[in-house]
Amino acid sequence: MQARLLVVEDDETIRETIRDSLELEGFAVTACGNGRDALQTLQREPEGEGYALVVLDLMLPGLGGLDVCRQLRSANDHTPILVVSARDSETDRVLGLEVGADDYLIKPFGMRELVARCRALLRRTTSVTTASKVLEHANLRLYLEECRVTRDGIDVNLSPKEYRLLELFMQNPRRVWSRDKLLEQVWGVDYYGDSKTVDVHIRWLREKLETHPSSPEHLITVRGFGYRFG
Repeated sequence: MQARLLVVEDDETIRETIRDSLELEGFAVTACGNGRDALQTLQREPEGEGYALVVLDLMLPGLGGLDVCRQLRSANDHTPILVVSARDSETDRVLGLEVGADDYLIKPFGMRELVARCRALLRRTTSVTTASKVLEHANLRLYLEECRVTRDGIDVNLSPKEYRLLELFMQNPRRVWSRDKLLEQVWGVDYYGDSKTVDVHIRWLREKLETHPSSPEHLITVRGFGYRFG
């Protein structure tokens, strides 16, 4: 079955070029030119028959791409999102990933790279949902149904909060999480303690998961923003 993709781009020439390139690669593509139409298109889809991926421009008339990301994620819609944007600063890229995008491609880009990014995101999503509910990254495996984590095939003893943090990170690779967002997701919106508890739990996770905790390869600090996984 063809993977169904939604392309959201206000520039008609770019939109049609992307559509044609993706259709030539075997994807079924729907395209629209603004954020409101995109949300309506996604919301009209019957449950279980939605789009496999959204290719989303940030600079849209009316409702911008960042707001589209925010609204989808706040509605618990986890459709993978590939942002395409001429905004090329690190701050812009981090912000896009933090509000819910799964990947960020800077304009101008080649169609071959766009197709490759789409295929990589679809592979990542498929592996998470079909591989016996196991999340994998490098030498780490997280077994969702067993609440169990292994490193190099050996069980790692994690506290419930450490496990939930790692699960959140592994389900959202490369997404940057602020301390406040991590507190909200793992500790709950009613938590009023010190946000530094996040730093403490990250340090404990690094000690258990990283070969060199002081130079982590999995749990990365993004200075001024928070943490990301991978």
